[in-house]
Amino acid sequence: MIRVMLAEDQNMVRGALAALLGLEEDLEVVAQAASGDEAVVVARQIRPDVALLDIEMPGKDGLTAAADIRAEVPECRVMILTTFGRPGYLRRAMESGASAFLIKDGPAQELAAAIRRVVAGERVIDPALAAAALSAGPNPLSPRERDVLGAGADGSTIADIASRLHLSEGTVRNYLSSAINKVGVRNRIEAAKAAERNGWL
Repeated sequence: MIRVMLAEDQNMVRGALAALLGLEEDLEVVAQAASGDEAVVVARQIRPDVALLDIEMPGKDGLTAAADIRAEVPECRVMILTTFGRPGYLRRAMESGASAFLIKDGPAQELAAAIRRVVAGERVIDPALAAAALSAGPNPLSPRERDVLGAGADGSTIADIASRLHLSEGTVRNYLSSAINKVGVRNRIEAAKAAERNGWL
């Protein structure tokens, strides 16, 4: 029996996934979590064979949780199941040690088959997304540029960003300018939108 943990913040989606996977004779949903932080704690306690994670969750996102689970429960295979098929997310998922990256609108039978393949040691990636990730290229932003862009995505002032990240205003301006140039847009709002669209933030 393959023991599966589900981490998804939407109760209805999580319940539907649990019900669908429960129909498979060789799969058992042994735990559920509603946030990234909870997923790491539950994985540490339950030690499932597979952790199926959404990306956008409260607290830690699924990509951060994936890396933590891989570090703390190395025998657990991590799969990302998301609505957001962004090329940058796929790259970050692979860097975090995920074994699979699938989009939520696929058939339930494909998800069950992917779980079996991952347990057998394979990597499973949505083919269209893999092609998009290759054509998009790597994330051009440094970790600090990502931090600054992300902190300013809500329209915060330079002073607000500097205060939040414990940087000088001049340093924030330098990081923003560098990020804008790398993304090839006119201002930080466009840079944040482009980075979000590509899954770089």
